[in-house]
Amino acid sequence: MRFIFLLSILSCLCFSNRAQSKSSPPNILLIMADDMGFSDLGCYGSEVPTPNIDALAHQGVRFSQFKNTSRCCPSRASLLTGRHQHAVDMGWMTAVDEHRPGYRGQITDRIPTISEIFKQNGYATYMSGKWHLAVDGSWRSVDSKPNGCWPTERGFDKYYGSLSGGGDYYKPKGLTLQEKRINTFPRDYYYTSAITQNAVKFIQEHNTDEPMFMYLAHYAPHRPLQAPKAMVEANRAKYSVGYDELKEKRYANLKKMGLIPAGFELPLHQNEYDGKRPSWNDLGKEAQEKWITEMATFSAMIEIMDDGIGQVIDALKKKGMYENTVILFLSDNGATNEGGLISKLAADLSNTPYRSFKSYTYLGGVSSPLIIHFPKKYAKHNGSVKSDLAHIIDILPTCIELAGLKYPKKFKGASITETDGKSMVKILEGKKRKLNDYFFEHQGNCSIHSGQWRLVKNATDKHWHLYNLKEDPFEQKDVASQYLEVVSELEKKWLIWAKNNKVLPLESKPWGQRINYYKEINPDQDGID
Repeated sequence: MRFIFLLSILSCLCFSNRAQSKSSPPNILLIMADDMGFSDLGCYGSEVPTPNIDALAHQGVRFSQFKNTSRCCPSRASLLTGRHQHAVDMGWMTAVDEHRPGYRGQITDRIPTISEIFKQNGYATYMSGKWHLAVDGSWRSVDSKPNGCWPTERGFDKYYGSLSGGGDYYKPKGLTLQEKRINTFPRDYYYTSAITQNAVKFIQEHNTDEPMFMYLAHYAPHRPLQAPKAMVEANRAKYSVGYDELKEKRYANLKKMGLIPAGFELPLHQNEYDGKRPSWNDLGKEAQEKWITEMATFSAMIEIMDDGIGQVIDALKKKGMYENTVILFLSDNGATNEGGLISKLAADLSNTPYRSFKSYTYLGGVSSPLIIHFPKKYAKHNGSVKSDLAHIIDILPTCIELAGLKYPKKFKGASITETDGKSMVKILEGKKRKLNDYFFEHQGNCSIHSGQWRLVKNATDKHWHLYNLKEDPFEQKDVASQYLEVVSELEKKWLIWAKNNKVLPLESKPWGQRINYYKEINPDQDGID
């Protein structure tokens, strides 16, 4: 009897870890990079070797006109809710709760996250990586307790990662396993590798009787730029030619791949340098060496992330889950110019061919690669490029449609409306979907993307700037004075959107002053009251 009992247990164990059948609901693996520019992947024109991500692109679909919110916290809020960031109280950053609608420093508990939706529909839900959606006061102390907006409270069965938005790769701030804080680190610890290792572990422990939703939120290549010395040194040679030559090569590759329109010259965006963008040869030797080191480190960090994604894919294959897994890869915003001229010149290369940087709403700040890989359903694509305009708010409705789910009509007993985003499944199927207007605001930087037009205004600008993307896809020639009616019409649309989504009033205070001001008038910063 004991022998039969043991056989029964072994049989159950084998059954629970069998490969998923073709009729099983698809798994979803949602991968986000941090501060990685539009052209930083090999499959988007880069010299950075990213073979694992490239393989997903070459077997799947690449989007050439995918947009984000221009900053990490807002993009994560929109990704997880399918809403404009202000509509879910994440209009700025987690640095402070401003105690006003749209700017509470963390996502509202009145709207479901993508993980809560999948969990309610029988999915096992896992997250490894950067959260950055809980107000900073809720996790700063080593003995902080969950405040209602930690990952395990927003739909994730298992979580490993940092609650913080930034910090050291060798000793990341706010590191958490489930709800337990981690404050000691082994000598060989590296955050990107640890994110990979925990994602792989979650897959290995996953019961394949259930479908899986995983959010793999990498912190790389966000600053500070840190990577093993040997990898940095191995990358120096390819950057010794300088950014002018590399920018030309990336631009040529993007055109060849069909990721940007042909017939236009390489834009140098002198306006982002007050008309004085230095050529590579204009830099002194010391400045050149600094730029080479910065880009060599940046490249190494992306390579480590790509290696880790390869390990996660291998884990899916060994578990028999790969063929039935939808994999999406994107970045939260464009590359950042934080760090002075050298960093600006590095980000200029990363964001080729677009203008401006992270936190601004020109195309360099809001353009991201997007790869969707699901050969089981879309094998015919084989690396095709989709030029349809899409936005990060579209990710959630796309995922739930691919999984055969419906967006809930109620959450926590209250009725809720549909998402702001629209599914991209029609695009994947080669059909046209209704063209949407997309709206942007961050730190007073505003824009609207409507058909061939982009209306843009930085926080310091007195007037809107208008660009005709059919004739000027890289936002170089302001035609606002020639099309005053278009400016007026788009401004009205933007103002209606801003009013409906709790965007107004705009806050113009600088970072530190803004934080201090709202902390003084609202000293309780542990979370939403």
